[in-house]
Amino acid sequence: MIAGKKLIIVPAYNEENSIGAVIQDIYAHVDDVDVLVIDDGSTDRTAENARFHGAKVLTMPFNVGIGGGMQTGYRFALKHGYDVAVQMDADGQHCARELPKLFEQIEQYDLVIGSRYLEETAYRSTMMRRIGMIFFTGLLRIVLGQQFTDTTSGFRAANRKVIGLYADYYPMDYPEVESIVYLKRNGCRITEVKTEMRARQAGRSSITPIKSIYYMIKVTLSVIMCAARLKEVKPR
Repeated sequence: MIAGKKLIIVPAYNEENSIGAVIQDIYAHVDDVDVLVIDDGSTDRTAENARFHGAKVLTMPFNVGIGGGMQTGYRFALKHGYDVAVQMDADGQHCARELPKLFEQIEQYDLVIGSRYLEETAYRSTMMRRIGMIFFTGLLRIVLGQQFTDTTSGFRAANRKVIGLYADYYPMDYPEVESIVYLKRNGCRITEVKTEMRARQAGRSSITPIKSIYYMIKVTLSVIMCAARLKEVKPR
């Protein structure tokens, strides 16, 4: 497993019922990491529960969304000298026992994505999500010339190069797909590894069928615009 300081970034919005179990799961499987919960303007006890279970907590003054929350986490990682930063969901979908797979690959790559679809797993997605995944896989194959099977996975490990890039710029709204294009345009090496994931352990998804259509249109335009930029954005 890679040496150096490792940070697990967990963006959370009103996840008081799952955040404690997520933190416990992390510490049960890896003992040489710090956990940082980005409390994204929650109105419940997300922050209190996270602190109780041993995580560091940054509380946003209001809900800034996944993009703003993750950029805050990457800026924290950059400022405090972490060598690896891993993004994990606060709803319990990501299995901490899979973290060593990401850590092993981050020695050779700049970003490692945990994929539900690289090989057969027990995970079952909705039809709408599956359609979106197929669409974005094809879009990135055209734009980047590389195939990614799980473009919207929020289970990712980043090395110091990527931490610097994401601290400088991170897409704000529905960022997962565009953030891959951004890294490729900055010469980063990206790979996927097979990881098992669970259904969310608490709460419910905010993505409705109508929002799914909006999501696909917005992300497609963002990807095209990002890919068209010729000037690379350098980390500070």
